[in-house]
Amino acid sequence: MNIFHPVSAVTDSSAAVLYTYYKNSAYTVFVNGEKYAVTDKAEITVRGLEPDTEYEISVRAEAGGINETAAISVRTAPRGEVLDIRDFGAVGDGVTDCTEAIGAAVKACPKNGTVLIKDGVYMSGALFLKSDMTLRIGEDAVLLGSPDVRDYPVFVYRFEGLEQNCYASLINTVDGEHRNIKITGGGVIDANGEKLFAAEMAENAGKRGRAVCIRNTDGVYIEGVTVRQSPAWCVHTIYCSSVTLDNVKIFTKFDENGRRYKGIYNGDGFDPDSCRDVTVFGCTIGSQDDCIAVKSGRDAEGRAVGVPTENVLVRSCRFASGFGCVVGSEMSGSVRNVTFENCKFENTYSLASIKAPRGRGGVVENVVYRNCSHYYDENEFSDNKWFRGAINIDMFYGVDEFDTEMPEPVDEGTPKFRGIMFENIVSETTAGCAVYICGLPESRVNGISFRNVRCNGKSGLYVKNADIIETDDIQIG
Repeated sequence: MNIFHPVSAVTDSSAAVLYTYYKNSAYTVFVNGEKYAVTDKAEITVRGLEPDTEYEISVRAEAGGINETAAISVRTAPRGEVLDIRDFGAVGDGVTDCTEAIGAAVKACPKNGTVLIKDGVYMSGALFLKSDMTLRIGEDAVLLGSPDVRDYPVFVYRFEGLEQNCYASLINTVDGEHRNIKITGGGVIDANGEKLFAAEMAENAGKRGRAVCIRNTDGVYIEGVTVRQSPAWCVHTIYCSSVTLDNVKIFTKFDENGRRYKGIYNGDGFDPDSCRDVTVFGCTIGSQDDCIAVKSGRDAEGRAVGVPTENVLVRSCRFASGFGCVVGSEMSGSVRNVTFENCKFENTYSLASIKAPRGRGGVVENVVYRNCSHYYDENEFSDNKWFRGAINIDMFYGVDEFDTEMPEPVDEGTPKFRGIMFENIVSETTAGCAVYICGLPESRVNGISFRNVRCNGKSGLYVKNADIIETDDIQIG
């Protein structure tokens, strides 16, 4: 039995651990030898710990004939000073501009300190976090984005795989290297996207901002918060390492009460972009576009930067709308070692999509979808050039007309897909293809495995320019 601790997933009073998933298992969790909890989940965030203290967390799994135990040592973070934004002049009435007050609290926050937002709705423009700090948004608090574009300066940073002018996001880091940034607390980050989308598009000084955009940071921990209504992608991490999303809720299509946001498109949920060591667990994402999209830059620029996204684990998440878990299409810096497991896809158009057209270059390899269930029974979408199946591997992504028999010369812009596995998958869709796999004639999809897969759709199975190396107990219709 394996156990690990995402190094960023620790506060002064909590620590998260993940361990091997066994079907129908019960897990008993111990902290320093004392029973802490019994759970059926293969991950837990242990709370109520003392700051700056070493703990042994052990887990015993019992399932059928399995009786295994694993342990790990974790040290909590030091406890620093807490700065309440109200002491800096913030007013939680949802109307007063609190940008300056919150910014002053961030500036004054000492190493390992916390900026606290509580008891109200605080309207703000762009905020810029710094190293070794926590932004804590209490369960009774909302950080509400200002609808005024003047509150979001334009910077050059990556969006859709290219460095370009972009409006600042509601929560940002600026240029330079950063470390150990945490956003916690159980409250709401509402980017006010319905109003801000229209305002940014009208002014058109840059690409739309995000709700949260963290760049160049080693150690990102986002825990417990709800992030909603972004004018573009919702949570975007760029050139980061040791990124953890722990029981985060992201809503870009509907709010948590089911009201649909108007006039917003291209609303991905979470986009790890040229990042490494990314762990996502226990999250709920209701997206207007891709729920999770793993990216690494676009075309020649992305290849020149050459920073891959690698070592990504998405586990025990629920996806409530949108287009499932995706790799690409901006993957020119390459993507490797990605696992999506134990996830539920409820009325998402697709479960899995790996996509890139000619010109991207880069390699996608070692991608696993395991222990996932999916259904789609609406008629809002149907198969098209952007999404061609519930399980979709497409190297003609976004192309209207193409010839699967006509190869083109192989060059640095030729993408490569290899080592893709689907295991213990159930999918039912009314939209079109159950499984669509189409490689390039000059770059076949190599090394696809299906184990215990049950997929049904209108069009069944389509495979072209691909090598399926393993089929074990599959039904596709």
